[in-house]
Amino acid sequence: MEVQVAAAKVGKYATSESGDSLEMIERPEGGLSFVLVDGQRSGKAAKNISIVVARKAISLLAEGIRDGAAARAASDYLYTYRSGKVSATLNILSIDLASKTIVITRNNPAPVVLIRAGEVQLLDTPTDPVGIRRGTRPDITEIALEENMTIIVYTDGLTHAGDRRGSPMDVPGFIEKLLQAESPDPAKWADQLLEHAVELDEGRPADDISVLVVATMPHSGDDTRRLHIRMPI
Repeated sequence: MEVQVAAAKVGKYATSESGDSLEMIERPEGGLSFVLVDGQRSGKAAKNISIVVARKAISLLAEGIRDGAAARAASDYLYTYRSGKVSATLNILSIDLASKTIVITRNNPAPVVLIRAGEVQLLDTPTDPVGIRRGTRPDITEIALEENMTIIVYTDGLTHAGDRRGSPMDVPGFIEKLLQAESPDPAKWADQLLEHAVELDEGRPADDISVLVVATMPHSGDDTRRLHIRMPI
């Protein structure tokens, strides 16, 4: 079995920086963790917030702190740092080789999409963004590692794409169409989700949009790990 991961992100139209931050780290006992943060508002101020939260969570995960505890600590840190006046959404997705599980941690009103056995499921238990108050708890889902699972994590820019035209994006519905057309391909799906959202916003994204797609599938080829990044500057 192997895990394939892809991400695609774009900033709000006419802003200098995206307020979303995506970080990756290798877990001390094996595996990878991905941290996706969307800072309140947009632009440089939002970027500063998202970097603070992402780096706090990443540093704790690197020390072997459990995902839920890392999310709570990052929330408390932002609350202290900004006196509870700003918030951020936080998602942590971990491939944990010690427990042989995928751990999905949410402090984000936007759901996470889980595909198992060809069925699309929403992980949408109500949960609050981080930084609003002390003791904010995340929603945590832990799933045994198995082949043919796909998990899609995204910021609310994807959900609200098309709002200003009165036709917001139906994220689960679009994913259903992708699933009917082809087997999950993280790189293609991340691009297609982002492209459709930008189309709905008429080429001018109304908010920062980030999409992270993780899929487990049968292993093929050698045992080399590879990372591919493309960043226009």
